Amino acid sequence: MKVDGKLAVWSTAAVVDEAKRHERSGYDGLWASESSHDPFLPLLLAGEHTERLELGTAIAVAFARSPMQLAYTAHDLQTYCGGRFTLGLGSQVKAHIERRFDMPWSHPAPRMREYISALRAIWACWNDGAKLDFRGDFYNHTLMAPFFAPAPSPHPAPRICLAAVGEAMTRVAGEVADGLMTHAFTSERYLREVTVPMVERGLERAGRSRADFSISHLLLTATGRTREEMDRAVKGTRDQIAFYASTPAYRTVLEAHGWGALGEELTALSKSSREDKWTVMGSLVDDEVLNAFAVVAEPERLSAEIRRRFGDVVDRVSFYTAYSIDAAVWGPVVRDLKGP
Repeated sequence: MKVDGKLAVWSTAAVVDEAKRHERSGYDGLWASESSHDPFLPLLLAGEHTERLELGTAIAVAFARSPMQLAYTAHDLQTYCGGRFTLGLGSQVKAHIERRFDMPWSHPAPRMREYISALRAIWACWNDGAKLDFRGDFYNHTLMAPFFAPAPSPHPAPRICLAAVGEAMTRVAGEVADGLMTHAFTSERYLREVTVPMVERGLERAGRSRADFSISHLLLTATGRTREEMDRAVKGTRDQIAFYASTPAYRTVLEAHGWGALGEELTALSKSSREDKWTVMGSLVDDEVLNAFAVVAEPERLSAEIRRRFGDVVDRVSFYTAYSIDAAVWGPVVRDLKGP
């Protein structure tokens, strides 16, 4: 099982230090997300100051950019990073695409299928000399003059991993992507009963096997070396689960457990005017819900518990901690997960 870290710093010196620390600690990859910062720029620094660490976006918002724009960025990063870059994509939700990015929204799963196919067609033009003649329902790319074509990369085109929760987008990942990135609000049951079967259906449709594909699980984790640290970790994780469970787009995950009513209650609270609503919402996440969505264990038991629950179903894991904790805690966990 490979283990990835998340880049959560944004100054030049801090990015360099974090990249070196992750490589030194044995992590396989380091991923930058697109929230309040650009996800690509820090990876250039990380690539310059590491030798083996895989680097990627988790995620970059696809529909905020044209395929051509993103093809240039990913092609260049793959070259700069010596072939260690993975393009992690996500669709975001309608409100953000239309109101934050001022871009069009329509039919996210078919659009994403076409988006990834367009990226591959553009890279084939640059790297293999194929004629650019991509025509689809959402995107058309038919012009590439030599002046605007970068030199072929000395490395293969970037791998593409797709973030997905719903069944349709998960099938798209199996059809056209190289891997799936799960959402943190994914239980073991949902992963086994919904996510993996949908991936396999997509792979079968595309004539590919599971060996062609990787599943990366962003794992909610509550751990601590002392009782005080554990209590803080559990509270932060309950609150984070409540926040995700209040989002209607993720309701299907709750419904797989028969917890649809909990989602409705949390959604109503999130829209209320109560000043203490976020505290109340976290208190509604009982131990059964907590343990369905998170691995809760002391550091010395964490790797064994992760292997027991996910070792036969995911290829990579990264830790999602909705609380502050000393980074040194993770070193032994990473080594245990990567060991025999």
